[in-house]
Order: sequence, then C-alpha cells, then structure tokens
Amino acid sequence: MLFNSFVFLFAFLPIVYTGFWSLRLTSHRYAWLTVSSYVFYGWFNPWYCLLLAFSTLLSFVAGLGMLRFGSDGARRWCMLAPVAADLLLLIFFKYAAFLAATLATLSAFAGFGWHVPQGVSVPFGGNRYVAFRDILLPVGISFYTFHTISYVIDCYRRTVTPTRQLLEFSAYVSLFSQLVAGPIVRFRQIEGDLGNLGRAQRLRWLPVGIAYFVYGLAEKVLVADTLAIFVNPAFDHIEQLSTLGAWCADLGYAFQLYFDFSGYSSMAIGLGYAFGLRIPINFNSPYKALDPSDFWRRWHISLSACLRDYVYIPLGGNRDGQYRAYGNLMLTMLIGGLWHGANWTFVVWGAYHGVLLALYRVFRRHWDMLPAATRRVGTFVIVLLGWTLFRSASLGAAGQMLRTMFVPTAGVGVSQPLLFAVMLGTAAFWAMHGRNVHELTRDFRWTGWATLRFSAIAGAALALMAGDRNAPFLYFQF
Repeated sequence: MLFNSFVFLFAFLPIVYTGFWSLRLTSHRYAWLTVSSYVFYGWFNPWYCLLLAFSTLLSFVAGLGMLRFGSDGARRWCMLAPVAADLLLLIFFKYAAFLAATLATLSAFAGFGWHVPQGVSVPFGGNRYVAFRDILLPVGISFYTFHTISYVIDCYRRTVTPTRQLLEFSAYVSLFSQLVAGPIVRFRQIEGDLGNLGRAQRLRWLPVGIAYFVYGLAEKVLVADTLAIFVNPAFDHIEQLSTLGAWCADLGYAFQLYFDFSGYSSMAIGLGYAFGLRIPINFNSPYKALDPSDFWRRWHISLSACLRDYVYIPLGGNRDGQYRAYGNLMLTMLIGGLWHGANWTFVVWGAYHGVLLALYRVFRRHWDMLPAATRRVGTFVIVLLGWTLFRSASLGAAGQMLRTMFVPTAGVGVSQPLLFAVMLGTAAFWAMHGRNVHELTRDFRWTGWATLRFSAIAGAALALMAGDRNAPFLYFQF
C-alpha cells in the first residue's frame, strides 16, 4: 500500500485514524496500531508479516532477558543473539544473490568455473519458493531491522529500559508510517510519546501533521514523479544521450531522489503527528550543504546518526589517531553504501563518500576559507557525481554515463526540454533556496489562507494521482 494511493488516503487511513482515537486505553491503541500496521505491510505481501513478527518477538524477548539477567555475560548474549539473527535474515534476503554472483565471478576469474544455480526450490506452505537468484526482497527489511537492532543495542548499553509490554514494542517496530522507508526511528526517540499514547490529545498535533503530509505529498507527486517522466527514460537509454542530455538526466535524478525520499519522510512525520507520535525529521535541506560532512548531517539524518552511533563510534571513531579515523570512516561509509542495495554501484558510492569525507578532514581549513556560495556549489557537484553511481544499474553503465558527461558526445537529450527546464528550475529553487518542509511547518497556523493553499496543493496532487501517478517510492527498493 502506498501513501500516494486512493486506497490509503480514502480507505485505510480514515478507518485507522477513526478507530485509534475512538479507543481510550493505551494498550488498546497499541493493539490497534499493531494490527493496522500489519494490514498495511501485508498489503505488499502477507508473508512479509512473518519476518516482521519474528524479528519483533526476538528483540522483545531479548530486552526482557536483559531485565532479568544481571551478569554482563548473559546480557551480552541477549544482545548478540537477536542482532545476529536479524543480520543473517537481512543478508539472506537482501544479499544472497549478490554474494553468490560475486563468488561466481571470482571463481571464473580464478579458473574454477563455478556458476550461480538458477534457483533452489524450498517447500513451504504447499508452495515452492526459490532462493538465490529469485529471492524476493521483503519491503522495508533494512529499515525495521535497524529499529530492532538499535533497540537491542540501546537496551544493552542501558540507554533505554527494555519495555515489558509486547504491544508497545510491536506498535513501535511495525508503525506503518515509517515501516517500509523510514525514517529510522529509535525507541528512545518516541518512548515518551508511546508511553503517553493513552493520554494524547487528538487535536494537539493534527494541524502540523496535516501540513507535513500535504507538503510531503506535493514533494512526491508534484515534483519527484514529474521529474521521473524525464529522468527514467534517459537512464534507460544512456547510450543514446548527448553530453547535455546526460547532465540534464543526472541533475533531474538528484532532485527526483531528494523530493521522493524527503516526500515520504515528510508524510511519515505527518502521520506520526496525527497519531500523537513526534517522529524526528530526516532531511534538512541537504543541497544547501557547504561540505561533505555537512551534507551527511542534512541527508537521511536518521541513517547517518545510526551509522555514527552503531558503526563508526564502536569501531573507535577518531579516538585512535587520524589514520585509524580515516579507516573507520571508510568502513562506515562502505557499510552505508552496501545497506542501500546489493550492487557494486552502492559499494563504490559508499567508498566515494568515504573518500570525500576523509579529504574534507584533511583539507578542511582550506575549504572553509572559500566563499559560502563556492562551497555550496562545489558540494552539490561532487554529490551529484555520486548520484550517477547510485542511479546506474551497473558500474559499466555508470562509467558510460560519466564518460558522456565529461567527453563531448552527440546524441539525444531529455524529452520536452522546455517543460523539463521549468520543472528542474522549480525543484532546484525549492531545494537550494526555499524553505524545507520542516521550516515551513515550524510556526504553522491553520488560517484561511493556509486552508486555501493546502487545498490547492492536495487537489493538484490528487488530480495527477487520478491519472495513474501513484508511483512507488524510490527507497522501497532499499
């Protein structure tokens, strides 16, 4: 089920919202959110719910174990077991085919001639499911795995006290607003709101929630999906692009990706507010960044914070000298790149950003002396080049795209160049000079003008959706 679909907007959401606020007890609201979220998630594939339930139950029991056992050894096992299980599930469903293909390539290079099997049939539930090449990636597994792992680790570190209420924990893990594409919300970030759910006031945060959701819908439907009309065909036929066409496609994708993911995050935050849960922001005008480090403080903030707190700092951070810090930084960004997908393009993209962050640390004093406008444009350009890797289907395709961009090449451009220029200019102005959704809603007041504005935005989005413009969010694949 998609946020930008009529079945969600006019069936699922009204039923869930009305049912939630008609209940009075906290436990009943936990149960309602859990059941509703499983219906939402099962809409994609009912079998996904089994994995979600298993991961939830395992992490919940691990938390109870940490409450019961006082010894460090027992608590360590209560942390390691669910983390290992979650990671193994993630590796199997997301990376098994990638690892098998990589081994096949290495074996061929070494002369062993091992081939990836076409599939391994596994009997289950009267059907036969196929492993390796044909494994179906459960939607959102990367996100809810981070939720359960971060909870278990925080319990082990005593950052949070494990909850004794299964319904509370299941409502947190399965919360439909951020289940399939984030933001990655840590338990301690909404623990207070979860505990106060039975006393939450329906109208306290509803206006802000509506504002977030409508702005997010505009980001997704009006901007991202419109840019996709030009960008997707261009990347599907990169061999036909001219140099200008390649630059236009890359620029279009940079803003398509931003508004697509920022739009989802904004809608997720808005839905959270509507149910009394204040979900932290996930984007803060990343294309206004002045350096690579600033970019990662603004882009996908929840992931950046998790990589910092659960990978970079445990590796040693910058405590053991600058060269060790560079190594920790590179490994963290490699993991971050691989988290996005089972493809060498993501690995190289992560390494690319690791190099950028390391270079910025080396030359920070010189870079920071440049004018702010120069630093902003320079940061955007190097991030833009990285998106070429991120978007391309293979390293070969990325290489071809980059060659076309930097070696004068004849070919075709994007379709309807005038309309594309208008859309690109609008997106660029909003992302690089306008106020982001968080800034627009910070001092929000529901006035007559606001009602008119949001009605116009929502009406335009719904009109485009009626024309079969309910495209999936890009980050569903991650």
